[in-house]
Amino acid sequence: MINDKFHDECGIMGVYLKSKEINCASYIYYGLYALQHRGQESAGISVNKDGKIQTHKEVGLVSEAFKNGALKQMKGNIGIGHVRYSTSGDEGVTNAQPLTVNHSTGQIALAHNGNLINDNALREMLEDSGVVFQTTIDTEVMVNIIARGLRHGMIEAIQRMVEIIKGAYALVITVGDQLVGVRDPYGLRPLCIGKKDDDYFLSSESCALDGIGAELVRDVEPGEIVVIDENGLTSYGQNNWVKKKACIFELIYFARPDSIMDETSVYAARHKAGEILAKESPVEADIVIGVPDSGIPAAIGYAEASGIPYGVGLIKNKYIGRTFIQPNQKLREEGVRIKLNPLKECVEGKRVIIIDDSIVRGTTCKRLIEILKQAGAKEVHFRVTSPPVAHTCHFGIDTPRRKHLIGAKKTVEEIREILGADSLAYISLDGLTESVGGKTTFCRACFDGEYPMEVPILEINE
Repeated sequence: MINDKFHDECGIMGVYLKSKEINCASYIYYGLYALQHRGQESAGISVNKDGKIQTHKEVGLVSEAFKNGALKQMKGNIGIGHVRYSTSGDEGVTNAQPLTVNHSTGQIALAHNGNLINDNALREMLEDSGVVFQTTIDTEVMVNIIARGLRHGMIEAIQRMVEIIKGAYALVITVGDQLVGVRDPYGLRPLCIGKKDDDYFLSSESCALDGIGAELVRDVEPGEIVVIDENGLTSYGQNNWVKKKACIFELIYFARPDSIMDETSVYAARHKAGEILAKESPVEADIVIGVPDSGIPAAIGYAEASGIPYGVGLIKNKYIGRTFIQPNQKLREEGVRIKLNPLKECVEGKRVIIIDDSIVRGTTCKRLIEILKQAGAKEVHFRVTSPPVAHTCHFGIDTPRRKHLIGAKKTVEEIREILGADSLAYISLDGLTESVGGKTTFCRACFDGEYPMEVPILEINE
């Protein structure tokens, strides 16, 4: 297995340009480029000009999806974009987003990051009432529910949808002359607001705003609906029933280190986690290295706190994405080395501390330890900036069933033996909380099993 990691479902982007003479597609394109790490299976953009929506989407990376002048053909000052990693529905262009639906007074386009846990029941209800679905993704359930309720007004249609859907979601929507952003009542999936002069932007991460020269204004609050039109931004909150539980794995692994999420620097949180690990689990060694890319800030933090030199011990092949396929068994076994190769000069004859963000199945970690020892490392001590992953996520993160999670079935010592490490230590739950500034407004269900909402019992036990 090449990438033994959790995967986020996707990244979303929304743009509202005050001037109708400027096209927004290029802004969305560069925003999606910055969010490419969140999804590499497909990319799409929908632009809105005077209520008429034009959509282009293809499988592959952003650069592959918009070839042959596709962007120049997209006209409109309002638009939304999406990069996808599938957790709901099959792969392929049919399930690529944004999705566009015709309704009685026009069109609506929607892009979604997250996962609904009651989409099957809602899909059956809509099918019974005559809706014909074109995709197998939960996003189509949402866009149809909104479209059916637009006769009551856009805000009420969204509020009615929010009352019946269950799960994690961040949405960008364009309908009429408006751009709309929606975040689920727990704030599980991220969404932030940016501004540049009189233009507004919505994005999964602030790094996409940086890429287009916009300033981060704030995060969309849990349960909040923001509407952007010619009058600026209007907020519709639902503070009477919100309970903030943002996904802590965004800070541990998913987000780019140059992003700010829920007023927390991703880089600073990872760096702090490394410092805490050095205090909680010290070990004598000669060098500290990180697993690229998310393990590097933590490795620097560990090195600074421990006084052990930081070094580059693994070189990452930047041109292998999540879609990389090994053609035969031998290459499958060597897959980790193809993606991450040890720098022999830095590890040979040394006691090495290697820092990673998580252990899911353990297959990649075991291979990393093997190749470091093959490169001459005298000892390999594995340190992890998250507690043992022992529970499946149901909110838009692609995780194995619990029976496949090594942290759910094995003790730390048993895991150490399986991996072949000289020592193994995870950050504590208290240490993890300290790394994010002591905030308790994060969902940690993959570690402690305390889900913010009820999830199917059968899936918990599998």
